[in-house]
Amino acid sequence: MTEIVDYDLYEVPPRWLFLRIKTSDGVVGWGEPIVEGRAKTVRAAVEDLIDNYLLGKDPHRIEDHWQRMYRGGFYRGGPVLMSAIAGIDQALWDIKGKLLGAPIYELLGGRARDRIQVYQWIGGDRPSEVGEAAAEKVDEGFSALKNERHL
Repeated sequence: MTEIVDYDLYEVPPRWLFLRIKTSDGVVGWGEPIVEGRAKTVRAAVEDLIDNYLLGKDPHRIEDHWQRMYRGGFYRGGPVLMSAIAGIDQALWDIKGKLLGAPIYELLGGRARDRIQVYQWIGGDRPSEVGEAAAEKVDEGFSALKNERHL
């Protein structure tokens, strides 16, 4: 039986956290459990969930794991717990898709659309720099742009 045997968490400044779950078959799955600006807090939640529940479990039982992680504690919900569960959930679906040789969208009911609009993040410290970056991305074919200033 395939089981979850190990995991690693990777903090990537300034705001990301990535999770890699490993199985006894050598298959790895990746997820992104993050609440922006709270990587260390979410890290602690992921470690608690995996160390105290998931190690040694069958990675195929995704819905069962989700329900137990969510309903198993006295307190439910909140951005930290839900982000930790979401990142674990992503990694388990990644594992399942790899073990079954199918893309995740097929496991979740099949393709839902033929196209999807995406945005391109642009930077710049001055309005003129943001404007120049926006013009470059529009010239590259993007029709949706995003710029945020993190203080």
